[in-house]
Amino acid sequence: MGSLPESSSLIAPRPRVSTRPSKMAGRLTKGAVIERPLGGEARWRLGEFDPKRADFAPYGFTCTRWSPRRMARPDRHNEVELNFVGEGSLTYLLGGRRLVVEAGQLAVFWAAIPHQLIEFEGTQHYFVVTIPLDWFLRRRLPDRLVQPLLQGQLICAGFPGRWDLEEARLTSWAIDLASGDADLMRAMHLELEARLLRFAFQCPERIPEVGGGSRRLPIVREGGMDKAEQMARHIALSCTEPLTVQAVAEAVHLHPRFAMGLFHRVFGTTLVNYVTQHRISHAQRLLVTTDLRIVDVGAASGFGSLSRFNIAFRRACGCSPRDYRRIHRAQVQ
Repeated sequence: MGSLPESSSLIAPRPRVSTRPSKMAGRLTKGAVIERPLGGEARWRLGEFDPKRADFAPYGFTCTRWSPRRMARPDRHNEVELNFVGEGSLTYLLGGRRLVVEAGQLAVFWAAIPHQLIEFEGTQHYFVVTIPLDWFLRRRLPDRLVQPLLQGQLICAGFPGRWDLEEARLTSWAIDLASGDADLMRAMHLELEARLLRFAFQCPERIPEVGGGSRRLPIVREGGMDKAEQMARHIALSCTEPLTVQAVAEAVHLHPRFAMGLFHRVFGTTLVNYVTQHRISHAQRLLVTTDLRIVDVGAASGFGSLSRFNIAFRRACGCSPRDYRRIHRAQVQ
């Protein structure tokens, strides 16, 4: 697929746009704003992950630069997230899988899946875009993009050798959002929808299932995993089945007490909480994409009773499973 023309307005700077952060821009992340001294060029104050933020606290519609830092624990929020790194690489743990985003690639995933930046190299910043799930679903984008995302896949694509186009486009969006100008933000939304549509046509017709070995998409490579990452992967693949700390520890040949301590040191959460996070993510996907009864969604997600499912879901998402389905289901249909 061809790239945008060199004369695209996405490349040209907008020196007249005010970059004073609006209330929307203030939700980006701690310190993630654009500054421009009088008569000077725009400067970025890079954002970074706040480990104290609550699970599923919304970011809203954002576009900003982040400073690459190892995340102390996985993050989860009910938005679609785009990441772009112009140089170097980012290594994520996404749903128990170790995935590498290479330079020049735009990575897209549903951020309700526990995700954690665990390694980076050769880069001083990367772009993060967060898109509310309901806005994303209302775009009625091709299934070849939407369905893999809702199934927990991370998808990468880009214009080879033209990372400067992507960076210029993202910089333009960040300035538009920070301006607080309704017309500029509308333009940004239209450009984002067009970019996602182009991205969809770069996706393969069929995404292989996790565990497909060499059949997995070549756009993401998988590296070796240490014991903690092996436990996370085992949980991700088995979270809908009955799981105990002892069973997880035995799967990686560790003593249960040592396994619990190691997992907490690496991921900043307990094994039990991590299992619950994955079960909630699985339940969210079933609520959005199937007609299963609420009780059946809970059972299929690994919860032993409807009451436990309702309590855990409300604690994690701030609403009942029924309300969650009502809010999001119509957009998928």
